[in-house]
Amino acid sequence: MKQVINWIILLFFLLLFSIPFLFMISNSFETFSYVLPYPPRIIPTSFNLDAYKHILSMPLFSTAVINSVLNTFITMVIAIFISTLSAYGFARIKFRARELIFAIYLFTLMLPGFLNIIPQFIILKWLKIPFTDINLIGTRTGLILVYVSTCICGNTFFLRNFFRNIPNDLSESVIIDGGGHGTIFFKILLPLSTPAIGTMSIFAFQGFWEEYFSAKVLIGANEKMITLPLLLQRLNGEHSTRWEWVFSASILALIPVVIIFIVSQKKMVIGGLSQGAIKG
Repeated sequence: MKQVINWIILLFFLLLFSIPFLFMISNSFETFSYVLPYPPRIIPTSFNLDAYKHILSMPLFSTAVINSVLNTFITMVIAIFISTLSAYGFARIKFRARELIFAIYLFTLMLPGFLNIIPQFIILKWLKIPFTDINLIGTRTGLILVYVSTCICGNTFFLRNFFRNIPNDLSESVIIDGGGHGTIFFKILLPLSTPAIGTMSIFAFQGFWEEYFSAKVLIGANEKMITLPLLLQRLNGEHSTRWEWVFSASILALIPVVIIFIVSQKKMVIGGLSQGAIKG
């Protein structure tokens, strides 16, 4: 009986939190001029795809998709590689002031992101593309540099504890066989940390794919570098908004995130992977 009550409560909250999403889906198939229906309705009165056709036919939509894909995947690859190396260093290598430096890492996580945007803007304006006088403001390189630099600390914190939980006997067996840190990292820790790295990658993908604030400040009005969140913001007019366009564009932008979560939900972090790796 208790389990039935728990399921009823969970289903109730699932339906409750699904209402805004269902409302968005329903009204993406409607056609109305700048005013949302009142009273709000979840079941659409028609099945009109004009809003989706309009969004897909926009010249900026394909540009935004390409930029979002490139920015997200390039940032993920660089950030995950650097973060795994950083986490390995803090978890397995003893060096002077290790805990102090890691405490500084943790301190940076406590700062709101919007406080960093002005220093980041100034630094990117100061940095130049090699052999040119062009700074990194409004460029893919500058945006990716900011994305990578702002996520390393959090990813390091996430992976460090996972690396520390892997038995030291594995590392010691590699050292006895004549291996070094490179062998330990690439042959032992990375394979055992695949679930943790996969989980981190999923959330990193969502964060970079949906990032708006830094892109808005650093990209500005450069339409060649526009991303999906910036395109969604442009669909909101100054005086009026075609809401079916906003809803349809939002759903199209959410599709990759939903697919990745569905495909990867069974590959989240699991424990006990290293149990039995060393013979008794």
